[in-house]
Amino acid sequence: MLILLPPSEGKATFGDGPRLDVDTLTLPGLAAERERVMVALTELCAGPEDTARQVLGLSVSQVDALKRNLDLTSAPTLRAADLYTGVLYDRLGLPGLSARYGDLVRERILVFSGLWGVVGPTDRLPPYRLSMGVKLPPLGGLGTYWRKALTAPVNELAEGRLLVDCRSSSYATAFKPTGEIAERTVTVRVLREREVEGRMKRSVVSHMAKATRGDIARVLVTERVEAHTPQALLTALRDLGHTVELQPAGKPGTARTMDVIVRD
Repeated sequence: MLILLPPSEGKATFGDGPRLDVDTLTLPGLAAERERVMVALTELCAGPEDTARQVLGLSVSQVDALKRNLDLTSAPTLRAADLYTGVLYDRLGLPGLSARYGDLVRERILVFSGLWGVVGPTDRLPPYRLSMGVKLPPLGGLGTYWRKALTAPVNELAEGRLLVDCRSSSYATAFKPTGEIAERTVTVRVLREREVEGRMKRSVVSHMAKATRGDIARVLVTERVEAHTPQALLTALRDLGHTVELQPAGKPGTARTMDVIVRD
């Protein structure tokens, strides 16, 4: 099983480890692509502040992120497990999971990143700010940029494994499983169910979806769930008390959607 996660906008702002060594990151073959993004980001943040904020989608109160982006090669690092915060990671509790289930966490969790492409929980990173939805001069849209680089190595990681895709839409653009791998992929969607005027209605939610995806990822690790097909995953999560539904398969070579139902 391989659990695909987005990063978080909220991040720790300082580390205490050695400086960045891109050759030690998960999938070291991506070093050249990572270096290109770092150079482009550094050049952007060294230029006019207003331009950098506009490209990166930052407010005036977030200008400190520009300074962190200038210090990528010199700042102390910290593990990705400790770097990413926010709702999904609060519920996932990655630092504690890494301590207790080290090998399993390293084997199962892959975090997508606008700056690094993908990272593992124990990869040491400097604090940074760069979303996958950014169009970074001169590289263009990062989703498209990374998809070209990630398709082959992530396909290799995914060989023979069930993929549980908990990514948000912008990060899903960086890797789109196809063919046999897509048929072993489950995209997690969270639906809120509540009674409205005597009728049960469902709606897609955002904030609650992050928390629920964190819960799902956590239980797949803590319960050591072994599932190799979408149906086996559905059965395992139901046995663990989750209300889940697997949508019908589309055409061959496409992923399945698994709805996780949360109620008020």
